[in-house]
Amino acid sequence: MYTLILGFITSFTLTYLIIPIIIRVAKERRLYDAPNERSAHVEPTPSLGGIAIFAGTVCAIVLWTPMEAFGVLQYILAAFILIFLTGILDDLVPMSPTKKLSGQMLVSIILAYKADVRITSLFGLFGIEQLPEMTSFSLSIIAIIGIINAFNLIDGINGLAGSIGLWVCLIWGSWFAFTDTPAMAVLAFSLAGAIVAFLKYNLSPAKIFMGDTGSLFIGMVCAILAINFIEINTRPISEIPMRFDAAPVIAVGVLIFPLFDTVRVFARRILNGKSPFSPDRNHIHHLLLNIGCTHSQATILLVGVSVFFTAIALLLHNIGTFPLLLVLIGLAWLLTETLSRWERKKRREKQRADNPTVL
Repeated sequence: MYTLILGFITSFTLTYLIIPIIIRVAKERRLYDAPNERSAHVEPTPSLGGIAIFAGTVCAIVLWTPMEAFGVLQYILAAFILIFLTGILDDLVPMSPTKKLSGQMLVSIILAYKADVRITSLFGLFGIEQLPEMTSFSLSIIAIIGIINAFNLIDGINGLAGSIGLWVCLIWGSWFAFTDTPAMAVLAFSLAGAIVAFLKYNLSPAKIFMGDTGSLFIGMVCAILAINFIEINTRPISEIPMRFDAAPVIAVGVLIFPLFDTVRVFARRILNGKSPFSPDRNHIHHLLLNIGCTHSQATILLVGVSVFFTAIALLLHNIGTFPLLLVLIGLAWLLTETLSRWERKKRREKQRADNPTVL
């Protein structure tokens, strides 16, 4: 337990001390994220906070992961470096979606093939238990890329991606600690410490953004935690004191907001004849801003939604994988559809107020 506390404190301290330096250098070098028509901010703001999150987390992991639990951590650290380079290049010189996806693909292959971060069973979901090896590798790569992009896409308002990442790290970090999985527990609590320090500077009014460097890194760590959570639950209950038979769907429940929002906006863009990677203002956090929420209010609401769905997934895990998946997706759709209708109503009211001649 003490290594988890030390990991948290180390990453928090380093991140907290590094961020003011990054802010100062960014201002001197004019390395700003300038607002545009899609932005939720109005002032140019440094966007390299992910450097501090990465540095604090990696140092804490290397310092406090027990040597006997180090295992494949060398490959995970290699993937960390590659996703960091992908993110910082995109922050400094914006990359095309294809190039950024190529970097994510390389990272995912390293994690699946070298670090063995793989989904090997669906626990009976869709009638599927054990997965063939190539299917396992393919599904794992898709899952890693999907989660990375999901966190990248929700990083649109102050505090949101960091707060969701913090919740994911705390819930799974605690579970890994309880199930005696020290390497994953240290990873989760190290990132949690770095995020807490970052949020001190990122909550409204934000002094710095995490940029793609931070959101891609947080997404990748959350993908590693999710897949390891699923895999550890394939062991018999005699080895795992808190085992769940619906582990893949519980993972979906923990990550429901970024995953559902990503699938939703991608589907919407494709149905409208656009590229799934074409940016817009149709994310759930944008809808909340449109109905009058502040950044802080929207972030608190969406973290609350994540906690709610996690609780539902844990409480109903015994009803079966497919029924539980239907419950989670149905609730997510219902809440999102209700919000969308509310947002459209608010928009029409505003249009009528701005132009009384419009019916």
